[in-house]
Amino acid sequence: MKTHLPPKQITAVDPQHPMHPATRALDGGLRPDPITGAIAPSISMSVNNVFTPGGSSFSADGVGDLTDLPYLYARWTNPTVRDLERRLASLESAEDALATATGVAAIAATFLSLLKSGDHLIISDVCYAGAYELATRILPGFGIEVTPVNLSNLDALKAALRPNTKLIHAESPCNPLLRLTDLAALAEIAKAAGVITSVDSTLATPVITQPLSHGFDLVIHSLTKFMNGHGDALGGAVIGSKELISRIRASSGVYLGAALSAQNAWLILRGIDTLFPRLRTASENAMQLAAYLQAHPKVLAVTYPGLANHPQRDLAARQMTLPGGMITFQTADPEAVSQKMAARFRVMHYAFSLGHQRSICVHIGTDDIMASTYRMTGESLADYKRFAGEGVFRLSVGLEDVRDLIEDLDRALAD
Repeated sequence: MKTHLPPKQITAVDPQHPMHPATRALDGGLRPDPITGAIAPSISMSVNNVFTPGGSSFSADGVGDLTDLPYLYARWTNPTVRDLERRLASLESAEDALATATGVAAIAATFLSLLKSGDHLIISDVCYAGAYELATRILPGFGIEVTPVNLSNLDALKAALRPNTKLIHAESPCNPLLRLTDLAALAEIAKAAGVITSVDSTLATPVITQPLSHGFDLVIHSLTKFMNGHGDALGGAVIGSKELISRIRASSGVYLGAALSAQNAWLILRGIDTLFPRLRTASENAMQLAAYLQAHPKVLAVTYPGLANHPQRDLAARQMTLPGGMITFQTADPEAVSQKMAARFRVMHYAFSLGHQRSICVHIGTDDIMASTYRMTGESLADYKRFAGEGVFRLSVGLEDVRDLIEDLDRALAD
């Protein structure tokens, strides 16, 4: 009986076997099963694994890189989760990745591994609410100083730097404004100051922007969103150099307990297989919808990186290969429009979250988000309102026929 042996593992960082990005979404880190020859990744649901006595440690304490050990316990490493981590590292042209149970778990792992009492964090003044609230409400209790900054304003960033600044956390495009951060310029400032950089690139994905190529140290994704793309699995990841990821894995990856399940890792791997065609279709649909909304008499303003009137259109052209699948727009009387959307949508769904195969739209009121999350005043609030006014509809564009999406919006915006 012949045994099927896998070929040499090929990743994005293998100079002998380079692959283009769309191919890496399918084949980066892919290893056919050595027994069956199966190409699709298997699901290893076992929590524990047999090992040779004396060859492994009872504790993760003092282990430099847990991935150098044989598989022992699923909270440390798991074969299916490790397959996903290899795929993610390949997609971002990185050395390694740590997958976590959720996106906010990846952010928490990064913050709590790289910061200690007395350190200073600079965070984007508009970013994922879970990250912002973790930073501004929880970290100060551990003695970590936190300064929210509009990271599209590089002078403001420079002014916020301190001798004890250890990490700058950005988000581009930021949620929900779709405001961009100049990643290369920010990374240059941070490197000159000896500060580590991380960016939440959930809305962009590696299809649109690869932050590590712009000089960032770490890139974070909520895998729940576009990476999975099917709205059926929670997950998160932080991706970067072997040194930084090993450091994060050895502390937060083990002791916070936010391990990704094998089942969800498998579902996310399945989603990544179609990441590139999904993002291309979503971007094509979004461009048509943005133009439609811009011309609609009931729409006051539209923000979309693909439109010529986006405040950072030149930066979008330099930093993004596609304008993406996210649109925000404003209307008069948004409360009434929200009610009509919930009642009249036939294809779209009035719901939170984003990045799924189906289109999702929800209203985010400026007063509500200022009362609950950001609490900005003065120039910061004025900048927020420059993009959002008194509130925006956040539209995550899916894969439906764009004509059906336009009909849905027509019904919702009609008297």
